Amino acid sequence: MRLTRPILALGGAALVLALAGCGSGDTKKEAAVPEAATGSLEHLAAEVKCTPDMQTDADEIRQAICKNPDGKFILATFATDRGQREWINGAKDYGGFYLVGRKWVAVGHEDVVASLRGRLGGTLEEGTSHSSHSSHSPGEEASHAGHDG
Repeated sequence: MRLTRPILALGGAALVLALAGCGSGDTKKEAAVPEAATGSLEHLAAEVKCTPDMQTDADEIRQAICKNPDGKFILATFATDRGQREWINGAKDYGGFYLVGRKWVAVGHEDVVASLRGRLGGTLEEGTSHSSHSSHSPGEEASHAGHDG
């Protein structure tokens, strides 16, 4: 599969963001959700007022770290819907919170992703192991990250 390396790179980044931000869980500020934004990574970044720090610039996936007044997050765009869904399904094993639009995803702490949704629209998705980190040490969970079968 051609997306393995980008999946692992962004999945690891999602794990770091998820572990760094776990615990506050305050998502009371849910505003009206606009129609999901579309466009390039740079266009989406401009919509949420961040200057993207590009990490991956490949044909299949473009990925950047962004920071704005809401917080730090990862923004990724995909060449295909299938590539996006495969990436999300693999990344969700690392936990975290995902804001999903057509051929793009933003990954970050729950309150950051909720704030981004007010400007980008999209659908909120949560990783499967986000709350399980309390029963494992971060090193143990990270060691499981490389075992995706």
